[in-house]
Amino acid sequence: MSTQHAAEQDITVLGKVTTAFGVKGWVKVYSYTDPMTSIFDYPSWLLNIDGQWRSYKVRDGKPQGKGLVAALEGVNDRDAAVALSQIEIAVPTSELPELDEDEHYWFQLQGLKVFHTDGQLLGQVKELFDSGGGNQVMVISSCAGSIDSRQRMVPFVGAIVLSVDLDEGQIQVDWEPDF
Repeated sequence: MSTQHAAEQDITVLGKVTTAFGVKGWVKVYSYTDPMTSIFDYPSWLLNIDGQWRSYKVRDGKPQGKGLVAALEGVNDRDAAVALSQIEIAVPTSELPELDEDEHYWFQLQGLKVFHTDGQLLGQVKELFDSGGGNQVMVISSCAGSIDSRQRMVPFVGAIVLSVDLDEGQIQVDWEPDF
């Protein structure tokens, strides 16, 4: 284990430790990656302990029931594993795989402003989630300048999301404001 000083924008959260698993220091892991086992593609994780990112080598990891469990270097008993409960798991953003030109990580979309094709500002992406069956949904909340104070849920599919411009911080959608 080592301490890493990193700016928040250089870190991407991939999941969290939920609780201990067994008595030998294993932890249960909730992964935000798709597929969930992709979190094991990273040999070291950063855990946010008391506001500081600390590096832990992953000794072993595997599916367990409907979730995942992992053994981390330096975490050798149940008490040490329990101490990591509800701690975020992250990696340096530079370690994420390169995406194709038309692909985006969810964290890149959060905070972008969403405009209708006619130029109306619908709001800002608050979060994204998978509604099942591979369907992603953007939760759009009102922001300064938006047409109303409604929260909208807009499917993130090609027929609706016409463009994403990370440099301009905006997404253009063909989604009626009344929905």
